Parts: sequence; structure tokens; C-alpha cells
Amino acid sequence: MTEPTIYELSSPGRAGVTFPDPDVPRAKLPDSLLRADLPLPELAEVDVLRHYVNLSKYNYNVDGGFYPLGSCTMKYNPKINEDTARLPGFTFTHPLQPIETVQGNLALMYTLQEWLKEISGFTAMTLQPAAGAHGELTGVLIMRAYHKDRGDAKRVKMLIPDSAHGTNPASSGMIGLDVVQIPSDARGNVDLAALKAACDETVVGLMLTNPNTLGLFDEHVEEVVKIVHECGGLVYGDGANLNALLGILRPADVGIDVMHFNLHKTFSTPHGGGGPGSGPVGVTEKLAEFLPSPIVGILEEGNDDMPPLFGFITQKKTIGRVKSFHGHFGVIVRAYTYIAMHGADGLRQVAEYAVLNANYLRTRLNKTYRLPFDRICMHEFVAEGKVEGSDIRALDIAKRLMDYDFHPPTNYFPLIVHEALMIEPTETENKVTLDAFADALIKIAEEAKTQPELLHEAPHKTPFGRMDEVKAARELVLCCWLPEDYEKK
Repeated sequence: MTEPTIYELSSPGRAGVTFPDPDVPRAKLPDSLLRADLPLPELAEVDVLRHYVNLSKYNYNVDGGFYPLGSCTMKYNPKINEDTARLPGFTFTHPLQPIETVQGNLALMYTLQEWLKEISGFTAMTLQPAAGAHGELTGVLIMRAYHKDRGDAKRVKMLIPDSAHGTNPASSGMIGLDVVQIPSDARGNVDLAALKAACDETVVGLMLTNPNTLGLFDEHVEEVVKIVHECGGLVYGDGANLNALLGILRPADVGIDVMHFNLHKTFSTPHGGGGPGSGPVGVTEKLAEFLPSPIVGILEEGNDDMPPLFGFITQKKTIGRVKSFHGHFGVIVRAYTYIAMHGADGLRQVAEYAVLNANYLRTRLNKTYRLPFDRICMHEFVAEGKVEGSDIRALDIAKRLMDYDFHPPTNYFPLIVHEALMIEPTETENKVTLDAFADALIKIAEEAKTQPELLHEAPHKTPFGRMDEVKAARELVLCCWLPEDYEKK
């Protein structure tokens, strides 16, 4: 039985709000603003509240259970971050206010820029990009602008490993660059021979995800960077997997030239359902003047009697603005709070626990599911979602996991692993939860051999059964219900 729609709950005469009599003369609205045929539902406040609370129970959420979504770092978000993001001084300000009236907001942004620079080793930082892929696009634009400024217009080729995030080739292709895929070697690293063969005077750079989407740290990262630099290219670092490196390795220290951060992954913001996000970009000194502007900076140095005056600075060779105003400020506040609460030692502990949890799960599952790259992983690992002696696929395993009250891991990515199950436990899950998840996967492998129909028909316990996902994608229904007489019109 599905939840009735808001229209089906409607009853004539019910009202959720009673407006007081106006203290000004009534005015008739123009007919052009009115729609007599719009069948708005009539409901009391309690009806509306219960309807949406009941709908919310259909959704899985990180506050309700384990979310092992590989490549996305769906960690639990401390509620203090939500409290600070809702402070009146942050929520009731506007980016067009005079800078003198928002010094606290600007000071927070400036401080976060400085912290991100310290964490990553980069020289300069922008907070503008709206999310990870937007940060990638910004970074690629900076790389292209750098080469063009030097008069090197022949560079039109971006190298991307087959273990990179899927948005990397899209970000390069969007600005007209030719994408060249670099294969992985037998241990999941960038194939050095293939990289050397692809490097020439037409290379803009390499987009390197490290740790990569296999959850593996490239064992030859310094050699990879050296090869690209020797042909005049730049190295872009995809920072989506930074959770594994916090306090342990600074990307700029191994030669990365430009990198985006996923504040909503690494530094806490609930981001299921497509948002919100924030994708700041850090660069080395030679790329600093190409950053999108404006950037928060110090306009006047302070002294013992007067704090510094924060404002906006425009870079000399900026690629221009990439987002209206100055980034997703609420996500920036949450990230600031997260870093401030953890401190340097705490951030390192985040990475250590993330890596520990992933390797614990990996070793618990490596006798049940094939691991194509069975070596020490970082924050995540990839298993093959197949069970010997059955016709079960990764999708069947993922759907059956829902019956055990777990959100499925990422399916069919990365593409270089057949029937991929990409699992990231994050640092916030304890051993009891990890064991329950591992036990469920092991039990599902047994069911695949003895009761495969259980998996083929799963899930069984959810409000809705297995969907026809292809049909849903091709035949979108954006409005779930309309009254029959309105639909005919």
C-alpha cells in the first residue's frame, strides 16, 4: 500500500493557515495572475505534516543507517555543523551587503582558505565552485589558461587514467579537449609505459584520482607526476578521495599542480539527493593568478586595536567568475566547523580510521568475493559482485542488501572491474556495524547458491519492490498525480 498523495488527502473546507484581516484596503489581483483551474489541495497543517513525515520514512539516510557508497564518502555529519550553519549571523546575511557588515562571514571564508592550503600544500585557493565536478571544470579551465598565457596553444589533449572518477573526462570534454584514456597496470596503478607513450607537446595535463576509484594509492605517483611535467603538462588531482590522506600526505608535496576539494564529502555536509555541495580549488604559485575571482583576502592589515579588514581580491589573469556570488556559504560554514572541531590530530585520525575500516571489511570479505586488486587499500575497495556457481550479479546482491537494512554500495563502477561493488565504510562506523554488514554480504553469497530466486526478486522488505530502472529513466513521470478532470484538460 503506497502513501496517498497530497491531493488524495484533500478535503473541501480544510485549511492549514488562517490569515488575519488585512489592515490595508483589499486589492483585486489581475486575472492574468490567477488560474481558476488549478486544483490546489485543501488540508490542515497536521495532515500535511504527517504526510511528509510518512514519505520521509521511505528514504534511507545516513542518520538512520550505514551508507557504504563507494567513491562518495557518505560519512555521518556531526550535528554541531548544522547548528553553526544556522546561526543568524550566517543565515540572515546577503552577499551584496557592504563588506563592513559581513566581516565575520569573510573572516570565516579567509580562514577556511588558509586551512585548506595548509592541509593540501597549495599556495592559493578559491571557494567559488559549487561542487566536485564544478571544481574539476574550474581546474581544467585554469590549466588551459596557463598554457594559452604562455602562447602554447597546441596543447589540446587531456590524459585520464581508466581508474579516475567518471566526471574527469566530462570536465575535459566540456571545454573541447581531446580525452586520452591511460590504462591501469596489474596492481591498479597508472601504467607507466602507456603514460610515457601518450605524453607529448600536445598534452594539457593528466587528471589523476589518487587514491583512485579502486581504492588504491598509486605506488608510482611521483614518477607519474614527473613524466607529465617532463612533457610540459600539468597534473590535476581529483580531491574527492582526500578522506584517506588527511594529515598524512599533502597532494602539492608530490607535485600535483591543481586540485579540487569536496567539502561536502571530506569535511561534512549531508549531500544525498544531489546537493548541496562545495568544490574549492587549490593551486600552486604559478597558477595562482588564473584562479576565478573574486577571492577573499585581507584589504587592510590589523593591529592591536583594530582587526584586519577582509574583502575581495581579483587575480590578474583570472579565468573569471565560475559561480554567482562566492560559493555555497552554508557548506563552507559546515566545513570550517568540522576542521575546527577536529584539529590537525583529529583530521589525521579521520584518515587512519577510514583506511582501517576499509581494510577490515576487505579482509573479512576477500574469501567470499573476488577482489581483483587484493592489496592494502586506502579508504575504499572494489569487489566483484559475483558468486561462483550461481548466475547472481552485482545488482542482485545490492538489492538483497536492502532486505538486511543496509544501503547498497556503488554498483558497476569503476568500469574496469566486472560486476563491481565499490565499498567505502568511512571512519564513522564502528566494528559492530562493519561486522553486521560483512555478515550480511557473506549470508547473501550463501543464498546465491541455495536460493538464488531470493536475490533475483529482491528487495522484499522495502515499501517498493525492484524497479524497472531503465523504464524509469526513459519515461520520466515528474508529477505523481493530478485529478482526473484536470488531467483531461
